[in-house]
Amino acid sequence: MNPSTALGRVLVDELVRSGVREVVLSPGSRSAALALALHAADARGELRLHVRIDERSAAFLALGLAKGSHRPVPVVTTSGTAAANLHPAILEASHARVPLIAITADRPTELRGTEANQTTDQVKLYGDAVRAYVEVAAPEVVPASAAAWRAVVARVVGAAVGRTGEGPIARPAGGPVHLNVAFREPLVPDAEDVDGPLPAALAGRPDGAPWRRPAPVTPEPASTLPLGPRTVVVAGDDAGPAARMLAEEAAWPLLAEPSSGARNGTSPIATYRLLLGLPELADRIERVVVFGHPTLSRPISRLLSRDDVDVVAVGSAPYTDPGNRVSAVYAAVRAEARDESAWFDQWKRADAATLAAVEEIVLAPAPGLTSAMGFPVFTPPLNGWQVARIVSQDVPPGGQLVVGSSSPIRDLDLMAVPYPVGQRRMITANRGLAGIDGMVSTAVGAALGRRSDEGTLALMGDLTFLHDSNGLVTGRSEPEPELTVVVVSDNGGSIFATLEQGDAPYAAAFERVFATPTAVSIGKLCRAMGVVHRLVTTSDELEEALAAADGLRVVEARVDRADRREIDLQIRRAARLH
Repeated sequence: MNPSTALGRVLVDELVRSGVREVVLSPGSRSAALALALHAADARGELRLHVRIDERSAAFLALGLAKGSHRPVPVVTTSGTAAANLHPAILEASHARVPLIAITADRPTELRGTEANQTTDQVKLYGDAVRAYVEVAAPEVVPASAAAWRAVVARVVGAAVGRTGEGPIARPAGGPVHLNVAFREPLVPDAEDVDGPLPAALAGRPDGAPWRRPAPVTPEPASTLPLGPRTVVVAGDDAGPAARMLAEEAAWPLLAEPSSGARNGTSPIATYRLLLGLPELADRIERVVVFGHPTLSRPISRLLSRDDVDVVAVGSAPYTDPGNRVSAVYAAVRAEARDESAWFDQWKRADAATLAAVEEIVLAPAPGLTSAMGFPVFTPPLNGWQVARIVSQDVPPGGQLVVGSSSPIRDLDLMAVPYPVGQRRMITANRGLAGIDGMVSTAVGAALGRRSDEGTLALMGDLTFLHDSNGLVTGRSEPEPELTVVVVSDNGGSIFATLEQGDAPYAAAFERVFATPTAVSIGKLCRAMGVVHRLVTTSDELEEALAAADGLRVVEARVDRADRREIDLQIRRAARLH
């Protein structure tokens, strides 16, 4: 067995022993030893291999798989620009703390700096965005023991899931890691070494256990927050149920983003972004308890930056602190007592009144008409808020919704009705850096990684969809997800219409440099890729299309963005106390 084959097979074997069950591969010559070892492991049923031709798409697929499965997922590439194409997904994984493992094949170290083909400096290519950088190289001869190689895998997986590193305040702050593997020729094995048992010198533990058993993580005890000042709980991306539980325990308003994992039960305030514009409520806030990574709205950022508000963070570092106002950080918290004042009731009354006003503006139900599913039929034309409401309602218990950035997640933030507790609906988004790139691939990965019989919905804008349309390109042998991608299609970037750039002084430049209409036929694009496509223009057509989910499909919801800014202004003025 040649050294590159030995190294590739040992690394894959130890990844399986360490709990890796999904791997994404983009083909290349230098990574051949890993590719063949992964294919053999897939054939044995030890893991599931996903092959993609585009490394950037492959990396976001791995990101989605890690989000959907809650396990570390490697993405394997060859050397050169292939490795560089992983960087966007690694940055997202870093800020969102997703256990993405970048395994990049490299040339032997002696070729660095020689301008040899596809050779660049891949050492610490991703800088501080990764939790650890580890390098291993195929030697001139196969070593007498593979212990060092297996220890490398243990270190990599441990760093990805957060069992190594310094200073976690609560749960370990895992994230992406980079394993750079220098292979030397011959790059492919002899025929007898493609599969079969490893030689005794290279074999792992006889019981199939990982080389290094991770120590169990002991949760820190919860700290008690005094009832004290008037408090709201902010739940950002990946906050988890702890935010909801605290809000319910203390009777505090819960300002929860859609991807927080906390927007269920009776505590969430759906229209919190609008109510933060009412001085009668916002100015009375004295303390904010922050969970997760809140980045969705400017009103929340302004609230966290106020010098008259005590900001408390819960969870592991780094925590969100745009105004450098965090005064205390806790691993976990519980309330000293229940707030028996009228504070929460005031927020709930205002929320109900404001939501009713918003619905009157954007939903406009046709009098007396309901769909076959019992939902109101909205009068045409279809708009983004209607699409968000319908998609939100369509997520079944045990189902999953993946949401793109820009307008769709903001529309969902306003229109999503909180789900009952315990029904295990998962709402996820790439909110680490909140970019639009890689969303199709992320959604495919999340659908493939989700351990549920229910399918996955994805909601995104047309520019987001087009930016990663390569995510639909798969080989005939690849696993197919149960995924319906709902594309809010308005031929451009409507989010900019609601920002400063959408104002009248910039109208001459707006369409070209902000809205960027493409006039791409999404239907023809889907057909070219062999993906089922359906165009809908009304609410009942959308509901009918969602009810017919089967395999990978794209539902294009055609909307008009001409009045987006005007309607957004009406919504901002809809906030009221009762």
